[in-house]
Amino acid sequence: MCGIFACHQHPDVQKFKPTALRMAKAVRHRGPDWSGNFIDGQTILAHERLSIVGVDTGAQPLVNDDGSLALAVNGEIYNHRIVRKGLTVPYEFKTHSDCEVVIPLYMQYGLDAPKHLDGMFSWVLYDKKQNRVVAARDPIGITSFYIGWSSQTPGAVYFASELKCLHPVCDKIEAFPPGHVYDSKTGSMTRYFEPTWWDPTSVPTTPIDYKNLRHTFEKAVRKRLMAEVPYGVLLSGGLDSSLVASIAQRETLRMHEATKAAAQQQTGSSDLVGIDDSNELSTAPILQQLHSFSIGLPGAPDTEAALEVARFLGTKHHAFTFTVQDGIDALSDVIYHLETYDVTTIRASTPMYLLSRKIKAMGVKMVLSGEGSDEIFGGYLYFHAAPNKEEFHQETVRRVKNLHLADCLRANKSTSAWGLEARVPFLDKEFLETAMGIDPAEKMITGDRIEKYIMRKAFDTREEPDVAPYLPEKILWRQKEQFSDGVGYSWIDGLKDHAELHVTDEMMKNPKPEWGADIPDTKEAYWYRTMFDEHFPPYCASTVERWIPKWSKQTDPSGRAISTHVAKYDNAE
Repeated sequence: MCGIFACHQHPDVQKFKPTALRMAKAVRHRGPDWSGNFIDGQTILAHERLSIVGVDTGAQPLVNDDGSLALAVNGEIYNHRIVRKGLTVPYEFKTHSDCEVVIPLYMQYGLDAPKHLDGMFSWVLYDKKQNRVVAARDPIGITSFYIGWSSQTPGAVYFASELKCLHPVCDKIEAFPPGHVYDSKTGSMTRYFEPTWWDPTSVPTTPIDYKNLRHTFEKAVRKRLMAEVPYGVLLSGGLDSSLVASIAQRETLRMHEATKAAAQQQTGSSDLVGIDDSNELSTAPILQQLHSFSIGLPGAPDTEAALEVARFLGTKHHAFTFTVQDGIDALSDVIYHLETYDVTTIRASTPMYLLSRKIKAMGVKMVLSGEGSDEIFGGYLYFHAAPNKEEFHQETVRRVKNLHLADCLRANKSTSAWGLEARVPFLDKEFLETAMGIDPAEKMITGDRIEKYIMRKAFDTREEPDVAPYLPEKILWRQKEQFSDGVGYSWIDGLKDHAELHVTDEMMKNPKPEWGADIPDTKEAYWYRTMFDEHFPPYCASTVERWIPKWSKQTDPSGRAISTHVAKYDNAE
């Protein structure tokens, strides 16, 4: 990940420059490798870089030959080599960066440029000739991005990767909507991402094709191995992260063997892997052994499962532990980085935040992660209560559309807090089109089908003797554990206990007036909201959404609070 701060139509941009650089510095944790800025007219772009691709030449903001276009990008464009080959406008590339393709795409397609990108991104492009700024965010909102305005500078518009860059200079801030492009010429926000599944009332009828589902997901994982730095996988031991790890390990071993063979024939060196452009990948150096990472309290359910998967796959596994007190001590910092007070997000983000610090300390800069699967396939345990396939589908569409306020926000900001980049193959555009286009009757949780049945079945190769198993059978068919539960049940219990020490019954009866109707319903939620208020002014709360399960009367969002979990786990003890 990288960090962006930008302002267009500022009345005195030169005088504002020191403030702008200070705002950009607030997200230097996202991009600790280099800082850059560009000023022209009434516009400033500032960029904090984390170098993953085009390491030696990709410093930003990127500027074209005549200085008429400048660009600041946060993200990764996986199809950049394909895009370069398909351009029809003359353009002289200055870097090997995957991000530079945005400039010629804008020259060729204007506001339609983001339609041609395959990746995760948020960017701000300045067009000097038109005195125009164009900004866009990836289809699902994997990268965090905000837009703001200030009553002190009417007519100016501000952009940033995180709230903490904007609230000191803006008094109105909104989350930049995923899949949209903003044009300063009209002040309009237009949705460019229009997949077939976007309308929740249009229920798909396509029957399941297990081989296609598997192939499309394998391609999504391979695509995300585009890197020029050491990478690894986050491995909780659940279905989603285990499948990602399995495919990444297969591809890593395949690339390693191919490189070894080619090197022996040509140069005798096997340091680099040449990847065919048809895979939409780029040259990627690899570790001798794929590294996987997990975290949990001592004896956590996920840690044991992750170790079993790592042994099966042959990854170099690092199983870290933390204590409840470690997590509680980090809570204020976690909320500062997350910029939310949602209970579920904070519970799950704290272990991920602690793990990310340990991963970065090992020299790894990019990890693959399993976010998105539960939203796509109805994997959360509350989906057991879905009354019919129509409502099941509508809920999956709603959850995918809101990922930028929940799991994407968690994955992006928990890792970026330490200059680590998380990539999420389940949210690949092509895979989403395939998976969200399946008849939801196939996804329903019934007597003989547990959650995410079709994804499990797609990777169950017991009837394919020529295909090696992807995972141990007990892992492939293991029931869902939400991350905040799987790291150890005493984690959530410990949070609730500490909330009791910080929030009194009297405080619960007298919420702050500035909270309006958004009143915490538990002491834990109240505690988090007060910590959020220590870091951010009240108007930032409009960018937060609290996670609430559907078809359930529970007040606690934990998966363990669902009766299905109790039946499956607690009764088995």
